[in-house]
Amino acid sequence: MLTIDPQKVPVKKTYGLMTSAVGPRPIAFASTVNEKGEPNLAPFSFFNVFSANPPILVFSPLLRIADGSRKHTLENVESTKEVVINIVNYDMVQQMSLASTGYGDGVSEFKKAGFSMLDSEVVKPFRVKESPVQFECKVTEVKSLGKEGGAGNLIFCEILRIHVAEDVLAEGEKIDQYKLDPVARMGGNLYSRANMGIFEIPKPQTTLGMGVDCIPKEIRISRVLTGNDLGKLGNVENLPSDQEVKDFLSQYKLVDYVKESSEEKIHAIAQEYLKKEEVMNAWKILLAKNK
Repeated sequence: MLTIDPQKVPVKKTYGLMTSAVGPRPIAFASTVNEKGEPNLAPFSFFNVFSANPPILVFSPLLRIADGSRKHTLENVESTKEVVINIVNYDMVQQMSLASTGYGDGVSEFKKAGFSMLDSEVVKPFRVKESPVQFECKVTEVKSLGKEGGAGNLIFCEILRIHVAEDVLAEGEKIDQYKLDPVARMGGNLYSRANMGIFEIPKPQTTLGMGVDCIPKEIRISRVLTGNDLGKLGNVENLPSDQEVKDFLSQYKLVDYVKESSEEKIHAIAQEYLKKEEVMNAWKILLAKNK
């Protein structure tokens, strides 16, 4: 049996073993605002329910392992003492992953990931409209577990309001967990879909995805492409060049087909590429209509 002393290996090694062994872990999609009122949105998988009376959720943003820096969410809850925790289901998981990109201070992950901001009733942070369950919370305590990279910061959140989408409700105001279709984190790039099993989403941390807000409007408002599809498209750093699009059309003899096809048909073809994780090919067919 492999035996490891956490004091004798890099923190990254310990983190990898912990997150691969302890799972699936629910995701706190935390919405906060800074002192200027600017919104921030980020997912955290060190999260769970810890009390019902009072109703308490706890999640933990780690200090970045690489340099020990603090995340915007941690800074915001310390200054405002408010947070909305949104539950993530399968329909929004690709956009949620895009929101974990390390965008700079003042950049709205709501816009970059293509989520809608919904006013809360009793706290300042916005709710994520697309989330099936939203918890408006006041932060009662922030407990630091260390000062080095990888250290946790337990954020105690007392629930003030619970919002549940009607389409996930069963009789008696109970949540139908099959309709909820929640997802959870495993180790590395892996996630777990509660009613289906394990799937993979490449981490967006190595590149700075352009964001859903940079996708052309006619694609962004597509009647075919889903939020998950837009999340994949928005996770690319650069679009294919005109020459790459032309070479693609020529290679697969698609020039005439694209000219004759409707926009919805083109979007449906792109969606098939996205299902196969061929994101750049999806972009090429989407951009081909205008070439």
